[in-house]
Amino acid sequence: MSFLRKALVHLALSRSDEALIQASGGSPRTVRGMTLDPRFQFLEAQARARAVPWEQQSPAMLRAQTDAGSELFGGGRVGGVRTQRIYITGRSHSVPSRLYLPTVRNNSAAMMVYFHFGGGVIGSLETCDRLCGLIAKESGAPVLSVEYRLAPEHKFPAGLEDCAQAYLWAVDNAARYGAPVGKAAVGGDSMGGNFSAVIAQEQRGKRAPVLQLLIYPGLDLVSDTPSMHDFADAFPLTAETVDFFMKHYLPAGGDPSDPRVSPGRTQDLRGLAPALVYTAGFDMLLDQGAAYAQRLQEAGVKASYHCFETLPHGFVAFPSAARAAEDAIRRLARETALALRVQS
Repeated sequence: MSFLRKALVHLALSRSDEALIQASGGSPRTVRGMTLDPRFQFLEAQARARAVPWEQQSPAMLRAQTDAGSELFGGGRVGGVRTQRIYITGRSHSVPSRLYLPTVRNNSAAMMVYFHFGGGVIGSLETCDRLCGLIAKESGAPVLSVEYRLAPEHKFPAGLEDCAQAYLWAVDNAARYGAPVGKAAVGGDSMGGNFSAVIAQEQRGKRAPVLQLLIYPGLDLVSDTPSMHDFADAFPLTAETVDFFMKHYLPAGGDPSDPRVSPGRTQDLRGLAPALVYTAGFDMLLDQGAAYAQRLQEAGVKASYHCFETLPHGFVAFPSAARAAEDAIRRLARETALALRVQS
């Protein structure tokens, strides 16, 4: 991507709220009493105007678009944190990962294992790079970001198994990086939140995480809540996008209601790890994230919940697109850092 194009995109977004709204249909985008940030309203309008028919899309094309988005809006690297490429060796293959190591350590803060978004089909370490760096810096703890296998080349449960393997590796190796012995947290956005919830459920009563960080998590792939309809056309996660992901993610005959695919359908949530649950206002997954947080609380799990009402799904990947997105991930990092210290 050329420097000129990047500069022009950010120049367009630097206009006033009024100018951006005028360029995006003329009136603020308001649903359920929530109003979308004008910069994301502008990006949504641009995405609709340039949409490629879904029958012409492929995973490779969507991955390229995601990479371009990360380059445009991923934000700067976080100072005071160095990164290290590592490979987690498993029984059949090694899982590439990026380890974030803060210059200023807090030996009481648990290690975080983070999984990126993308429906199990797209996404990369770059889409969550700034958030992972901020969590490491704020907490003084190491953060392991996992480059799990993607579908359709590797369908369910390949990506989930990579993430579970990385989590168990972190539990065994946390002390090597200055974190408490035998402890780790899980976290992720969208499908990464799905993986985090599954791992928290599967490790309940075993080698349970000290914290589960769930950011606009996809918890129920057969959900039919109102938000699935109210925001079916919202940027960047639309009903067509969800259908595309599931078509490629699940193997033939796969059951989307399986709790390992839809952890929100697990009935008994007692005894799970403490949770931080965050949703986005303009997101098909809004209702299921909010409902899961409430169910955790009703099951006696220490769980907090917050909705970033002006933001869309995927905002972790767009910190430089709007000040509201950068403010949101900074809040996420601060509150996660506090929870890592308290829960360790």
